Amino acid sequence: MAKGDKKGALYSMKRKKLLEGELNKIENVKMTLETQVINLESASQNKETYQAMKQGKDAMAKIRDDIGIDQVDNLMDDIREEMEQAQEISDAMAAPVDPLAGDEDELLAELEQMGADDLEAELLSAPANKDNFSLPSVPDAELPTLSNKEEEEMRKLEAELAGM
Repeated sequence: MAKGDKKGALYSMKRKKLLEGELNKIENVKMTLETQVINLESASQNKETYQAMKQGKDAMAKIRDDIGIDQVDNLMDDIREEMEQAQEISDAMAAPVDPLAGDEDELLAELEQMGADDLEAELLSAPANKDNFSLPSVPDAELPTLSNKEEEEMRKLEAELAGM
């Protein structure tokens, strides 16, 4: 373009403005498209997450339908009954076979009463012979004396015990 060409300069400026406008439009379209791509990816992830959550919920519902609370309660009752029966069997097997075993408490009470009656009769009866008591003999020898070393140890032990 020539130095004094105003028309050419004006034309160039208009063209530049048009091109800048087009560039701006293209950048806006590009930004819109990038935003749509991001939104589509997010929507796709949301859909996959939803489907996974729905499948998990459906699996839990199927399991719950297969095993309802009533079935669980019935099973637990059956288990308790089986355990009680097993305990009854165990108790029956551990029970003594001795026919008098059930009367053991009564027999012990009777034995104690007999002993108490005999003791009471013995205490209430007068001794037949007062001189017939057997007492241990009294030692007639002197007690051994301690050596000085043993006496010193004895005093130390007594002092320790007194300090406690």
